[in-house]
Amino acid sequence: MLPLRFVPYHLLDDTPNVVVDGSANAGTVLTLSHWPGSPTPVEVRADLSAQIALRALAHPGWFLGVDAVSNNHFDQDGLAAAYALTAPEAAVARAEQLIDVARAGDFATFETREGARLAMAIAVFADAARSPLDAATFAGTYSDQCGRLYEQLLVRLPGLLADPDSVRALWADEDAHLAASLAAIASGRVRIEEHPSIDLAIVTIPDHLVSDGAHRFAHSFTTEWTEAVHPMAVNNATAMLRVLLVQGRRYRLELRYESWVMLVSRRVMPRPDLRPLATRLTELEPGAAGWTADGPGSLTPFLRIVGDAESGIEPAVVVAEVDAFLAAAPAAWDPFHT
Repeated sequence: MLPLRFVPYHLLDDTPNVVVDGSANAGTVLTLSHWPGSPTPVEVRADLSAQIALRALAHPGWFLGVDAVSNNHFDQDGLAAAYALTAPEAAVARAEQLIDVARAGDFATFETREGARLAMAIAVFADAARSPLDAATFAGTYSDQCGRLYEQLLVRLPGLLADPDSVRALWADEDAHLAASLAAIASGRVRIEEHPSIDLAIVTIPDHLVSDGAHRFAHSFTTEWTEAVHPMAVNNATAMLRVLLVQGRRYRLELRYESWVMLVSRRVMPRPDLRPLATRLTELEPGAAGWTADGPGSLTPFLRIVGDAESGIEPAVVVAEVDAFLAAAPAAWDPFHT
């Protein structure tokens, strides 16, 4: 019965367990995950695994005979979901805050600045190059590191939730970048044009804005962002799940992470395979620049120029090609049937 104890995924063996935010193993009795194809009970499905785990607390019978919870990767949503099952009373009291941290980590959107800041701090804890944790945390295989991160962050999480300022040093720089990005969008220096019929937002960034780093996913799912505008600022300004960044003749199209998981709060246009569009744009390049794209099953597929080259194609032409492709491209990914 609840509360459960956390056991690192690679140490579960045949222990009856609940897996949150990841994939089941041989001993898994219950899966509480928004991952594609997860056998999460319909009664508790939600956009985020943290929401799913919190909803599952209303079904104590599901946990009979189970005393372990685990996950096969470390990130903010997984941490919040594991906390819900290892400290259910405390988690319920902080439910909205936990969900916001998970939302900021997975979807790069936030309801409160506090949630965004805690997601940033957790990402730093999980980054071996920047983490204040002992270096031994990051020794061994990824499975070893993942288990240690959960064990250490589950202990620290109550304090982080109670006092985000206690780790200001971990989030201050990225938060300043977020603040500048929010201001740039609010002032109109960064323009966002939406094409709702194809779920596309075109984000035009002036050349003089310099790039900065932002981290969405913690540890194995870290996504390095080098755009001048923080992704949380963009994603909070538009609900479109296809985002085309345009800065001069540098372009990047992203299919947001929300379209990879089993999202239930809204109808999501199926992902296309962007690789044919990469081929088309490469053919249109007047010089040697080439385009590449990730497959539709990637967490956040990108279409972009290879390397650091600039495109020779005018922005209006790129936008027109993206528009036409997204309007006609067949579905290539369905998270509910994988």
